[in-house]
Order: sequence, then C-alpha cells, then structure tokens
Amino acid sequence: MRIDVKGTIIPNDDKAIYDWFGIENTTPNDINTALEKANGQPIDVYINSGGGDIFAGSEIYFALKAYKGETNIHVVGLAASAASVIAMAGKSDISPTAMVMVHNVSALTIGDYHDMDKMSEILQQANKAMAGAYISKAGMSEKDALAMMDKETWLTAQQAVDMKLIDSVMFESVQLVASYNSNMLPRSVIDKIRNTINNPLRDETDIFIQKAQARLKLLNLKGEM
Repeated sequence: MRIDVKGTIIPNDDKAIYDWFGIENTTPNDINTALEKANGQPIDVYINSGGGDIFAGSEIYFALKAYKGETNIHVVGLAASAASVIAMAGKSDISPTAMVMVHNVSALTIGDYHDMDKMSEILQQANKAMAGAYISKAGMSEKDALAMMDKETWLTAQQAVDMKLIDSVMFESVQLVASYNSNMLPRSVIDKIRNTINNPLRDETDIFIQKAQARLKLLNLKGEM
C-alpha cells in the first residue's frame, strides 16, 4: 500500500486551515488512518517534504516504526527537517536526484532574557530528541548527529547512503561482497554463462565453428591442404 508524506508536516488541528489555503500537507492522522487501512500489509512510504512541526513529525516517525507490517521508505524529492526524521523510520532508498537535509530545531519566542535563555535550553533539548532518529538509524554518536544538525547539512543521495542515514540509492544494480578468500564468480563470468544458457543454439554453433577452424589449422600445419 502506498502512503505519501508530502508537503508541510503539521499538527492534526491545523489541517483544515492548510486545506482551505490549498497547501499540501501531511498530519499524524493522515498516516495513522492509512496504517489502519493497510492492516499489517507491506507499505511503501514516499517522502517529498521540507518538514514542519517536529512533534507531528515525531508522531509519524513513531507510527511507522511501530507498524507491524513491512515498512519501506522512498525519498523521491526532499526529506528535510522533520521529514528527514520520518525517513529514518524503516528500510529506505532514495532517488539519485533527491536530497536529505538535517538542521537544528528552531522556534519563535517573545519575552525577556530569562525567556530567551529558557527557549535556548528547550531548543537544545529538542535537537537531542530529533538526533535520536539519526543515531538509531545510522549508529552515529550523539555528538556527530548534533554537529551534522548544527551545520544545516544538505546531503546528496550517495552522501546520505554513505552516512548510513539511507540504505540504498534507487535504480542502482551493484553486487556487494564481504568475504575473505571468496569463491564467488566474477560478474563477467556469470553474464557469459547466463548468455550461454539463454542462447544454447548460438553457442553450440560458435563451438562448432571454433572446432572447424582448429581442424583446418591443423591440416595446414601437416601440409594436407
């Protein structure tokens, strides 16, 4: 079953307003409703979102992680901010032309310096909370995750895979091998054998021609021709 995470990620209560303005959006209720319909069947989650509310994003992340069926994440455009957290919720791939962006949590606040100090503390704690998704997925340290967020890091598809935030790049066919003294056949040999199996008549003809050529060469050497 296909589930889209597109547009701005918003709280459930804000959906009517965004819909009224015609702004594409995704809420936790949207995802929970889709998961109920999926009823344990495999799901494919397609992400193209610049992010939005971190708590709505966190709720969606939790819903996908807790889903009992197979969850496949596909980043097809942008997975930024809160959407990048959602992208960490399952086995994932990314389009070669897509990107992942991570950054610090931000907020607007009004008040005196005590309010500003308090908000700074809240934002730093929120950063650590969001970093938990990257740490869980990639196995990186909290220090590295927070440093990545602090720099507002934009990652190409391959960079996201190299950092283990995404599992693979779409449309690539690469055989990866981790084996010492492996007996695995080279890809060129496999392709040659497959071609032989698929085209036995042509291959038998080639062998016949090769044998005939060898026979003629032998006769020439003996002076019989």
